Amino acid sequence: MLDAYAAEPGAVAVDVLLCGIGEQERLLRDGRADVALLHRPFDSASGFDTEELRTEGQVAVLPAGHPLSSRPHVLMADVTALPGLPLPRWPNVDGTYPDGPGPQVRDHTQLLQTIILGRAVAVLPESTRAYLPPDLAAVPVLDAPKVTTLIAWPPHSRSQAVAGLVRAATRL
Repeated sequence: MLDAYAAEPGAVAVDVLLCGIGEQERLLRDGRADVALLHRPFDSASGFDTEELRTEGQVAVLPAGHPLSSRPHVLMADVTALPGLPLPRWPNVDGTYPDGPGPQVRDHTQLLQTIILGRAVAVLPESTRAYLPPDLAAVPVLDAPKVTTLIAWPPHSRSQAVAGLVRAATRL
């Protein structure tokens, strides 16, 4: 997307702000970002202008060699019933963690290491497969909600750069 935008006439340099899971919406709402990639159903796009970029299924990410890793697909009930492999707990907006048995995680690296160690399982978008190390396996979860990636920006924005980035993103 960034390369496609950079090739546009009049494109300006884009400063990329890397952030953790769930931080994109807050950065856009408080004005630290002019545009963001959000993921429904996890992020709220309420109050933003948006364009849908892609919709995909989800996969269960498990330690390689786990008995479920050889299945062609699983259901959410299979994933949530795994003894000793709870779903992770992500921080709330205020930094506290919800109650529950899963390990507390803050970022993807921590999440993947926790799964490799056999301490958790995660349900993540299908595109995650491309970034998994060989000691993890991904199995489609048939009844997990679809994830839609959106490009979002404040409705009051009149930035030509934002408009150009949105156009470039929607052509991909």
